[in-house]
Amino acid sequence: MVDSSDNLASPKPYKLIPFPAQSPNLDHPAGHDKFRNDCLHGTLFLNLVVQTALHVSTGVVVMGEDIGNNSIPLIKTMTQGIKNELIMQGSSLKGCIRSVYEAITNSTLGVISKDYERRIPQEYLPSGQHDSLCSKNNLCPASRIFGALNWQGLIEFSDARCDQMYSIGFIPSLYSPQPKIDNRTFNPEYFNDKGKVKGRKFYYQTNRAVDTGKRGTPVQQAGTEYIFKTRLQFMNLKPEELGTLLIVLGQDSQHRIALKVGAGKPVGMGTMIVEITKVQVLQGKDELRDRYSSYTTSETGCLTGNKVQEFIQQKIQEAHNSSLMEKTQLAEIVKVLGYPTDRQPPEGVY
Repeated sequence: MVDSSDNLASPKPYKLIPFPAQSPNLDHPAGHDKFRNDCLHGTLFLNLVVQTALHVSTGVVVMGEDIGNNSIPLIKTMTQGIKNELIMQGSSLKGCIRSVYEAITNSTLGVISKDYERRIPQEYLPSGQHDSLCSKNNLCPASRIFGALNWQGLIEFSDARCDQMYSIGFIPSLYSPQPKIDNRTFNPEYFNDKGKVKGRKFYYQTNRAVDTGKRGTPVQQAGTEYIFKTRLQFMNLKPEELGTLLIVLGQDSQHRIALKVGAGKPVGMGTMIVEITKVQVLQGKDELRDRYSSYTTSETGCLTGNKVQEFIQQKIQEAHNSSLMEKTQLAEIVKVLGYPTDRQPPEGVY
């Protein structure tokens, strides 16, 4: 993989997390028609704290003068609100979290490229693609809660908002990965001897982001320690499903990981840690009745302070005690997404 100056590119800092030996467990999801008495329903209130510069692109490049900066010819933009506050779309956050949840619960892939569909093991094709009988009544663990073809899912991500204005950053030119060495030869780093992908791809966390280079693009970005606030609503989640979600959000002290969101992952960008500031959770008919039988807001199920951590650790333990969690894959994910880290980002051509 070379650039136009014929300099060898730096190795991409990623790892392929292997699929488990057994096929995904497909099952009927909880419905939307009623609150199930044996499940949890509520809201997680989240602070997302930026650790390395974050850029979630709008896909739009504008002239610098369009954002009041005449010193920049062109710049890639982020979404902003009416007061110019930075916004990270809920869909970006959902995709990032889902990919990790898929890996540690032995789920099918959520999204694939059509070009490589036949290179995916059949049992790991997105729900609804690997079996003509597969439907919303027969879904993998991740699809049951995040959604799939004809199935809405059980959790909802709101857009995350930051009160701070953007800063100006820089992403070095990033060259595409090379699944193919040439038109007929597939890269053995990606594919096994049967021509099937080896696993799910994740970029390593690093202790900083590279923000210089001979080639690249200025970007609007959220700098280190910027805080985005959002909420995650859920219904009909089993305790172990919520516990697994909390592990993905980095709340397990024995498996501390951070999110990796947006552009520039190969150069260390997009690392965010999650703080859960408040939890509203309901379970059982009595709590649901109390919540909806008064005109005033009920304090039933509202957890703050130490009670939040007690609740989180209890659900995480239930996840570890269940058959939902793939412990080998979780250990591999921690090696890649574990944070904080001393790992340095690659230097050179990307």
